[in-house]
Amino acid sequence: MDEDVFNIQLRKFLKKVGIQSQREIEQAVRTGVASGKLDGTEVLKASVQLKLSGTEVDVMIEDDIKLS
Repeated sequence: MDEDVFNIQLRKFLKKVGIQSQREIEQAVRTGVASGKLDGTEVLKASVQLKLSGTEVDVMIEDDIKLS
């Protein structure tokens, strides 16, 4: 395994996940506030499931997102 290639590829994947996740969450929250489904004071439960084919990795990552 080439450690440099692996490191670059892993960073690219994590950057993509972070950017796309942030956009989706921001859009969902803004839409929820605009429609009145959210009042902007909630604490939202967020979760992401990480799987890696060819390995035993299957991890649920959970946290709260406070809106105010």
